Amino acid sequence: MDETSNKVKKLNNFDYALAGGGSGFITRALTQPLDVLKIRLQLQVEPITGNAVSKYKSLHHAAGLILQEESIKAFWKGHVPAQLLSISYGMIQFSTFELLVNEAELLNLNKNYSFFINFLSGSIAGSVATVVSFPFDVIRTRLVAQSEKKIIYKGLVHSCRDIFQNEGFLKFFRGLLPTIVQVAPHAGVQFMSYKLFNNLYTNLLSQNDVTLSNSLVSGSLAGLCSKTVIYPLDLVKKRMQIQGFEEGRTIFGKLFKCKGMIDAISNVYKEESFGGFYKGLSPSLLKACITSAMYFGTYEICCDFIEFLKYT
Repeated sequence: MDETSNKVKKLNNFDYALAGGGSGFITRALTQPLDVLKIRLQLQVEPITGNAVSKYKSLHHAAGLILQEESIKAFWKGHVPAQLLSISYGMIQFSTFELLVNEAELLNLNKNYSFFINFLSGSIAGSVATVVSFPFDVIRTRLVAQSEKKIIYKGLVHSCRDIFQNEGFLKFFRGLLPTIVQVAPHAGVQFMSYKLFNNLYTNLLSQNDVTLSNSLVSGSLAGLCSKTVIYPLDLVKKRMQIQGFEEGRTIFGKLFKCKGMIDAISNVYKEESFGGFYKGLSPSLLKACITSAMYFGTYEICCDFIEFLKYT
């Protein structure tokens, strides 16, 4: 680890997992509405413009329409599986990252290859966390995607049972390939950028420890960088996750069909052109900046709190 992580060196891997889970829980609870808006815009085949046939014409219009048609509760649709996703993902990602970076430090690799180690460790940690938590992502997407006028799933347990009985176990991992393809570089860039901006911040202010302001600023910039790089694959993943769920999408406009990742990419380009890959980018970037800032900031706070409980 670099010098900015000295304050958490007393923690073990279980402590890092607890801190990561706490970070995921807090961040998800506060940013869920942005995630709902992003998913709704990503799943719309029609242009996000003033087009008469488009369900949602802008970010502001989507927010107003969801509030009008579905009430404020709709902004927390799928929140339970989303929380399970965030907690499990955060626990596994941060504990795996810290473990890998610590191993690299023991081998004396961090001194000359710190940015590469951070990128590689982040990529591996993100990939492992994604595979384990992915079923929650599929369930969350479907709960957010359905309309109040056409309820297919009544909740977490009902959706799990329905998907398993009617579509099979493997459907809980639909969209996993583009997710892994995007998560590996996304997590790698996110952790590498965070450490880079973190070091720049501490050097500019001549600080030795990571502060909350440092974590928020560095995390926000890291989220912006990483999300911009991988956004098209995030959209493709969401389109794949709603395959077989057409009944719950009938009032939202044209239905999107695909047979796999390559077919999904091809169909998005054919029907919506290159700009189609960036639908929902505005709320996604806003969410990425806020989420990443809170993700790393609350992680550092949780680490401090756990260390305080253990050593005082």
